[in-house]
Amino acid sequence: MKVVVLGGYGVFGGYLAQMLIGRGHDVVVAGRDAAKAAAFCGASGGTPARLDTGAPDFPKALAALSPDVVIDAAGPFQGQGAGTVTAALAAGAHYLDLSDDAAFTAAITQHDAAARAAGRVVLSGVSSVPAISSAAVASLRADLAEITLIDSAICPGNRAPRGRSVMAAILGQVGAPLRLWRGGAWSAAPGWSDSRLVRIGPGLKRPAALIGAPDLALFPGWTGARSVLFRAGLELGVMHQGLRLWSALRARRMAPDAGRFARPLHWIASRLERFGTDRGGMCVSVSGRRADGAPVTHSWRAVAEGGIGPRIPALPALVAVDLIATGALAPGARPVLGDLPLSRIETEMHALGIVTSSERHAAPRLFEQALGPRWSQMPAEWRRAHDIWDSEELTGRARVDRGRGPLAALIAAVFRFPPSALDVPLTVRMTRGPMSETWERRFGTRAFRSVLTPAGPAALYERFGPFRFHLALTGDAQHLGMQVLSGRFLGLPLPRWLCPGCIVREDVAEGRFCFDVDLTHPLVGRLVRYRGWLAPRQGGG
Repeated sequence: MKVVVLGGYGVFGGYLAQMLIGRGHDVVVAGRDAAKAAAFCGASGGTPARLDTGAPDFPKALAALSPDVVIDAAGPFQGQGAGTVTAALAAGAHYLDLSDDAAFTAAITQHDAAARAAGRVVLSGVSSVPAISSAAVASLRADLAEITLIDSAICPGNRAPRGRSVMAAILGQVGAPLRLWRGGAWSAAPGWSDSRLVRIGPGLKRPAALIGAPDLALFPGWTGARSVLFRAGLELGVMHQGLRLWSALRARRMAPDAGRFARPLHWIASRLERFGTDRGGMCVSVSGRRADGAPVTHSWRAVAEGGIGPRIPALPALVAVDLIATGALAPGARPVLGDLPLSRIETEMHALGIVTSSERHAAPRLFEQALGPRWSQMPAEWRRAHDIWDSEELTGRARVDRGRGPLAALIAAVFRFPPSALDVPLTVRMTRGPMSETWERRFGTRAFRSVLTPAGPAALYERFGPFRFHLALTGDAQHLGMQVLSGRFLGLPLPRWLCPGCIVREDVAEGRFCFDVDLTHPLVGRLVRYRGWLAPRQGGG
């Protein structure tokens, strides 16, 4: 097949062109710089061509090449128009791109009618994301009745080549609002925030922070998952933490758009290249419940060494060209969402020495783990309120009664307990960490936070700042109770006469999750009591 690769002498386009040439395809290496195209072809083969997608004569120049497939590997796709797709279809060619921009990739469906009429395949995002990540999700989700969380990460080695245009696109997201689907609703978080340690492969763990990818926009509708997250990480701590700091400052309007400094930052990154390794990879995890209600997490990982990692984004396009040649892909325009079999991608990976693996394990939630078999006996609305895989927000109403006296007021102020109110709006956001759940309760404008962690069967720890309390879980199949067994301050045991008491009852009434929490202290009596109802928040902008 005759394949025109736009940006064919760039980092990813160059690897793709080389692999296509190796498969025996007639490859045209095209771009705005004729000298670079000629130099590439002189070393790797192929036919050079000068093509500028922004030039008025681009459609005519492309058609003159009579391509079977046009692959746009030039990027960046942020803000790019659809002229290349139209020109490819007008030339009678199939179209693929390596887009990493969610808006561009999602909008590719505007060409569906034209592609079907022409009998041509138009696929966007034929790269690491969403092509490889969606292939992994399609494989991992096979036995799940409900998908609660899709969590992916890409962490390249520090010696991996990085083009300035790709780097500028990533830097532009640092600290900028990132639209995320979490807990069945849209929310926002700063780009390159919420850094977590991610296991990429055996002996390979890297910090990775939230960043934009087509997956974030496309996977919620495609899979029905309640949360979709995507992270990226840098190997060198100084670079990764530097972007975290920049993100925090920009989110507070104390730093400019980092993308404006792509040139000097690219120069600095190049100077630091020798301090890292060439080992990196990607991982995709799909969590949820099987038809029998069992909570599980399925993961897929790929680890590349020896400088092979930068070839990964080119592999899906290589597979797609093979499938187009055999007529295995249906005509039409769409984002790549499970169109490419994971087995075909893994075959190409293994040929390059990339190691892939998958694993499946049970993943009970915090309360599910503490309650054991009793969890499945609890009312469905109660289980829904405590089924925290990523981040869930519940909303409702509450009545608050504060204790009387100056000491009760002082203690309530320290813990930021809400003032008395007969009827106040309540929002509870519960966020899952690696081994914990963080609960933020907001009564009107007053909020307080605690962190819950496992404490063995029928027990939990709850921490409020320097205070940690050991809670016993009581009750029956219709309600849950909690009582304080002991407490600590800065790790030191609290005597019983200083340890607060807590009586909690959670149940379901009229189809809603209900709660009644009464906090007391031996010296002052009641501190605060709040009771009411909560329901999951849905939708949102």
